[in-house]
Amino acid sequence: ICEKLVAERAEMLVLFCRAAGLEPFKKEADLKVVQQHLQEFCQMLMDYVAAGHFGLYERIAAGKERRHGVAELASKLYPRIAETSQVAVVFNDKYDCGDQCDIGDGLEKDLSLLGEELAVRAELEDKLLNAMTR
Repeated sequence: ICEKLVAERAEMLVLFCRAAGLEPFKKEADLKVVQQHLQEFCQMLMDYVAAGHFGLYERIAAGKERRHGVAELASKLYPRIAETSQVAVVFNDKYDCGDQCDIGDGLEKDLSLLGEELAVRAELEDKLLNAMTR
């Protein structure tokens, strides 16, 4: 579970960096490229969020984690991790729409907010993963 989550995070971050370097050009051809990159990123973002939720947090929430310290840490961290998931879902809902998106000036701000939330999530996940591998 841990290795899969870290691998998906790394892949998602590569796509995030590529998306952060995009500019919503006005020419039709360039807009299609931006939309394709955003769609690919959104799909990986949702895979990563789901891997954490269904692979790691669901196990803990279901009471399958026997190490009391890990379960206790997870219960403290999960509410904030869930907030980062919500930001990711909102971003996905806005930008994973193929050529139907209205990509405008808000992309840079939305990517900035998402980037901040992803950094928080990675830090919290790492705390939890470190506790699990001790």
